[in-house]
Amino acid sequence: MAVQAVGSTGRVRVAPWNDPVIRGWVFQIVVVGLVGLLAWYLVSNTMENLQRQKIASGFHYLEREAGFEIGDTMIAYSPASTYARAIFVGLLNTLKVAVIGIILSTILGTLIGVGRLSSNWLLARICEWYVEAFRNVPLLLWLFLFYKLISEAFPGPRQAISMLWNTVFLSNRGLYFPVPMTDPIHAWMGLALLIGIAGAWVLHRWARKRQDATGQPFPSILAGFGVALGLPLLVWLLGGAPHHMSWPELKGFNFDGGTVIQPEFTALLVGLVLYTSAFVAEIVRSGILALHKGQSEAAAALGLSRGQSMRLVLLPQALRVIVPPMTSQYLNITKNSSLAIAIGYPDLVASINVTINQTGQAIENVLLIMAAYLSVSLSISAFMNWYNKRIALRER
Repeated sequence: MAVQAVGSTGRVRVAPWNDPVIRGWVFQIVVVGLVGLLAWYLVSNTMENLQRQKIASGFHYLEREAGFEIGDTMIAYSPASTYARAIFVGLLNTLKVAVIGIILSTILGTLIGVGRLSSNWLLARICEWYVEAFRNVPLLLWLFLFYKLISEAFPGPRQAISMLWNTVFLSNRGLYFPVPMTDPIHAWMGLALLIGIAGAWVLHRWARKRQDATGQPFPSILAGFGVALGLPLLVWLLGGAPHHMSWPELKGFNFDGGTVIQPEFTALLVGLVLYTSAFVAEIVRSGILALHKGQSEAAAALGLSRGQSMRLVLLPQALRVIVPPMTSQYLNITKNSSLAIAIGYPDLVASINVTINQTGQAIENVLLIMAAYLSVSLSISAFMNWYNKRIALRER
């Protein structure tokens, strides 16, 4: 029978092996130690097997010449570039699809979610059928379908569909259109655009504080667009207004000049947006239905139209319910972009897959994929958590 000593303060002193705090720390140290031993065993065993099979390890291969083409690039790239640059190009393509997909799926999903609550029977049924169709069919099948439709529904480059006075061409190899030729002023215009966006945000905050204090509204949206777009336009005018364009022209079996939106990118983006927006629509619909019915009745009593009550009363309050599950959908659209390899779009996974085939260093490349997706996902989660705290109700 254990003996418990009584201290000078009158409290019973428990033996260390019976103290739950000390016992908890001991258990945690033991578990961490076992996990560390397991990790050390796996790493050492893997390194030993690689040396035995004379397979190179490490990340030195990233500095070697890649030697393969990438069809869609946001930065300068050629087969003479390094593997590191090829992987970075794939990462940029993944981020491009993810960012555009998140924006478009949020807009489309919100419209469909509101449409499901419409008093118009036909509109509500169409939105319901849309949601059920996309939610219950795997995304990969939708990607295959859209890619086949795009690649087979349009003619080849020689019979391309010309639009806008023969300046834009549509074929099964993509949509070709003119773009401004590279000029040093474009970098300053990009900087001016960022400053304009920051200025629009400051203007919007000032307008909200002004309305809260005086009750007088201010057209902050239109003014914000004016600032964000007017500042780069002003920089362009001050820089001499360069207007030289690169025009697409048919040369041989394809177009040269201008730029192109490739069918792989279009199919991937359309599939991700339509598929994810079905889930976003249900989140928006459930967030609105979570509000008390009295909110709609109060808005109607104030004389607000159905559109005004939805935009000014219901959706702002529903955001507190909508934002947490929306974070999961944003993470899903980013991770689902890895299915791009099935239709040939050169995203991060596709670039690293070619790198694995050429270098044979699968472990290092898989770790790079995991690190990239982990970093992007944690960044999205951190931003959404910050936004969720910002719009949360604060008790006084």
